[in-house]
Amino acid sequence: MTLPMKVPAERASLLLLSILICVVLSAAAWAAPVAVPSDETQRLGEQMYRKGILPSGAPIKAYVSGDVPVDGTSFTCVSCHLRSGLGSIEGEVITPPTNGRILYQPRKPFIPGSEFVPSYSNYAKYLPVRPAYTDDSLAALILTGIDPTSRSVLKVMPRYDLGEKDMAIMISYLKSLSDQPPPGVTKDEIRFATVIVEGTDPVAVQSMLAPLQFSIDRKNSLSTAAEKNHRVARMGYNMLGDLSALRFSLSRWTLKGAPATWRAQLEEYYRKEPVFALLGGISEGEWEPVHRFCEEKKIPNLFPVVDYPVLSDTDWYTLYFSRGVRQEGEAAARYLYGMAELFKGKPVLQLYRASRKGQTLATGFRESWKAIGGGAMTEVRLSANEKLTTKKVLKLINQKKPAALVLWDDAASLSALSGLAAQKNRPGLVLASGTYLGKALWAVPEELRGLLYLTYPYRLPQEDSRFDVNVKRVLQGKPLELYEQRIVRQSYLTGEVFGKALMMMRGEYYRDYLHDVIGMMSDMHYPLYERVSFGPGQRYASKGSYIVQLGSGSNPVLERRSEWVIP
Repeated sequence: MTLPMKVPAERASLLLLSILICVVLSAAAWAAPVAVPSDETQRLGEQMYRKGILPSGAPIKAYVSGDVPVDGTSFTCVSCHLRSGLGSIEGEVITPPTNGRILYQPRKPFIPGSEFVPSYSNYAKYLPVRPAYTDDSLAALILTGIDPTSRSVLKVMPRYDLGEKDMAIMISYLKSLSDQPPPGVTKDEIRFATVIVEGTDPVAVQSMLAPLQFSIDRKNSLSTAAEKNHRVARMGYNMLGDLSALRFSLSRWTLKGAPATWRAQLEEYYRKEPVFALLGGISEGEWEPVHRFCEEKKIPNLFPVVDYPVLSDTDWYTLYFSRGVRQEGEAAARYLYGMAELFKGKPVLQLYRASRKGQTLATGFRESWKAIGGGAMTEVRLSANEKLTTKKVLKLINQKKPAALVLWDDAASLSALSGLAAQKNRPGLVLASGTYLGKALWAVPEELRGLLYLTYPYRLPQEDSRFDVNVKRVLQGKPLELYEQRIVRQSYLTGEVFGKALMMMRGEYYRDYLHDVIGMMSDMHYPLYERVSFGPGQRYASKGSYIVQLGSGSNPVLERRSEWVIP
């Protein structure tokens, strides 16, 4: 339920009558629990809570505004109370927790023990006082929309038509929701780990580790200072609550050998040292075994540094910086579609290398182009070792007569484009990947710069320099040039987001709540990405790309040719 709310007096009277009728008719139902195996209760309760589906497989019958029937799959508990059951905050609108541990305690206008912690006390002030729920009063709330104080919540919360057995399952599930501390959390410590795939460039690894370790050490230095100085302890508690006294640790889990062997290695690391979450992580190739491990063990993984994230609309536990390489291909399709009227019936030619990066870019472009209803497209695939020559490019241009050439290849392809700008029948533009070209992006020949457009999924470097002070701070005096600057910036973002999330959790250190809290954060502006934003269930922090060109001169800068293109 969401607060605040009011209903007319006459309607409240009718609702009170209905609650009395429902409670009397169903009193026997709540007198004794239904005998359902606990694991089955958990599964079926989760299904009702998250999907609005009854154990029978039918949708839950729900009613809004008191008596308007709706499909319960469209008004699920999770949509307001979130996956953790610990509620949501949107501006000054707060949806209270719905987990049993909190429901079955009386609610006061403060959180006991945290009366002087602003973030805790401000939250509690928005919640009305109520007695502790019982099984009977909780069942009545779900059935009728009337809480233990006789206050109606029907203006914002549906009431649900649940039978005896289904209600018992739902209540049992709510009692288990966010109930026990997760692995990796003790009264003194929160343990984290980061995963490193053996063989990854050591500079890249250190670039990922340095900002994370800085965040861990900075937090622990506060705990140490608080132990030695009562004034610091009071100040820390007033800012952070019990988080100020907790210590953090960051273990390094190194995966060796073939990806098929990683699962067993992860299991062994986790058996020896359970952690609350994985922070960062890095691989130059696969990540799916780690992703699947986190999904099955329900371990959050915040922002691994990977080019090929696992793309899923249903997985929950890994948050990525973006959709990776594929996102550039998707943005390119969207950009070209915006100028389709200029093609005059000519096709788009997609020429791509049979490498993982080339094929991923091509797939992103192809599928997005089709999904948005793009025009004619033809494709040519270059084998892994095939040399791209000027002769081959010109031959394809003469044969296909494309309006635009989309080229997914590395820096070696630039020489094959020489002279193309001077051709009478050349395409209107050539679109390539800025990240695939790498550092060669800055060495595009002058005569090609007017024709070549590039996907660039980051903030422009000259505009990102304002963040350098913060980024350098986490390197503790070491020159930024010693690191892979993109990865340092990504890892800095990871440290800032997880630190902010932990402060917002109000001492409720539950894994699902970590993601719930990140999903409630407003848009954030950090190094590298134009905008970092999440919403409930969103798994990718940055969702688009610029289309740019390299400016003229010996010290060129990137120049935007589009706004932020979101596929």
